[in-house]
Amino acid sequence: MKLGEIAERLGCSISGNPDLEITGVAGIEHAGSSELTFLANPKYGPKARRTMAGAILVQEPIPGLEIAFLLSANPYLDFARALEVFYQPPRPPAGIHPTAVISPSARIGENASIGAYAVIGGHVVIGRNAILHPHVVIYPHAVIGDDFLAHAGVVVREFCRIGNRVVLQNGVVLGGDGYGFAKRADGTHYKIVQSGVAVLEDDVEIQTNTSVDRASIGETRVKRGAKIDSLVQVGHGCVVGEDNIICAQVGLAGSSILEKNVLLAGQVGISGHLTIHDNAVVYAQSGVGGDVPAGSVISGSPAYEARQWLRTITALPKLPELLKTVRELERKVAELSEAARARAKE
Repeated sequence: MKLGEIAERLGCSISGNPDLEITGVAGIEHAGSSELTFLANPKYGPKARRTMAGAILVQEPIPGLEIAFLLSANPYLDFARALEVFYQPPRPPAGIHPTAVISPSARIGENASIGAYAVIGGHVVIGRNAILHPHVVIYPHAVIGDDFLAHAGVVVREFCRIGNRVVLQNGVVLGGDGYGFAKRADGTHYKIVQSGVAVLEDDVEIQTNTSVDRASIGETRVKRGAKIDSLVQVGHGCVVGEDNIICAQVGLAGSSILEKNVLLAGQVGISGHLTIHDNAVVYAQSGVGGDVPAGSVISGSPAYEARQWLRTITALPKLPELLKTVRELERKVAELSEAARARAKE
């Protein structure tokens, strides 16, 4: 495809040869002379100057770099769009595989593709254009919207609700029992029935082997546009806000509330029954034990303001030497005090 055609699709302007033939897209260090790459972060500018790509998506031309430029207000976003020009994941054909087991009371919209050994329970409702890959299981009374995509091994439990354009990657479990037990007098545990549901709103995507638990009462809800990475635990009764980004290995204890545009980096732990307000950012491996104000950037365990945390961890390697200095000063002060007392007795 000619670079000019790609520019037209993306709505970008060109500095360079519009007739350059582009055969694909690649990262800045691996792109060849017929491939398109991108530069979104200025700190990678030196790598851009060494790239072998035929063209590069940038916000503005790079002086001294003799390749074609596609000028974009958001190079990273437009690179993602360019990927779609050259690669579309295969879509299985519409139809129901003969090994699939579907309840007669289930209702499935037009143009669905139901893969081998999929199981769809009683009174399930699924909208149009659904793709259920092999071994997907939908429990009874689940309700799912249009353009649903479930990869192999997904499980959607009873009475859960899913909006439109939701993507569940391999091994996602929606609506498994929340972790709830009441302790008896003898110390044994009595299981609390998890009578609530789990709800995914429109345009949610959840990556592999993540669990979103059903609530004991009420609901667990993941709001519109949230993106949840692999190996995440969303506990019962949680609310994940609109356009949240939750990275891998995060754990949300029960009844955590995340408001809009919250970002949780990898391995963050949330203690539960707290609120992280709009636009907050929590750095990787942080432990959050209380409410987080809107717009905060926090880190550490227990987590606190990130700039203070950075000063603290910078000082940590110096603590042994500081402790040695303090002890030496204490020794000298003690010697001076002893000398002063001796002089006072004379």
